[in-house]
Amino acid sequence: MNAHIVHQGQTLAIILHASFNRDGIHFLTPDSFSQQLGYMKRPQGYSIAPHDHNPVSRTIEWTQEVLFIKSGRARLDLYAPDSREYLESRILEAGDVVLLAHGGHGLVMLEESEIIEVKQGPYAGEADKTRFAPVDAGKVRLPEA
Repeated sequence: MNAHIVHQGQTLAIILHASFNRDGIHFLTPDSFSQQLGYMKRPQGYSIAPHDHNPVSRTIEWTQEVLFIKSGRARLDLYAPDSREYLESRILEAGDVVLLAHGGHGLVMLEESEIIEVKQGPYAGEADKTRFAPVDAGKVRLPEA
């Protein structure tokens, strides 16, 4: 099961749940994203040919990040681009991967959690982000299971 969270036609986040299982290779992102999120399941003995990546000039406007929940559980809160209006929350569990593409986001650890983060660099320090007030815990909206 995967979740593509969209607001006004713009993808905010793509969640690849740990339970996802499909043979072959599947990319969850469009080619236009500056981060590409794919899933591979290959049989024993399958080989990916050795390769190197060519230098290709790219223009990056927005930082997109990928979080891998190594252990624990966390609540991901999503906010609309520009307005920073709270939209909804999702629960991330060990083994889940989320690509955060657009809009605001915050995390609340529901258990002690280990999270691996991958994003474009170099890091621009405080110029890289704008912090704002989190959603009030009483207003959190989770999709029905």
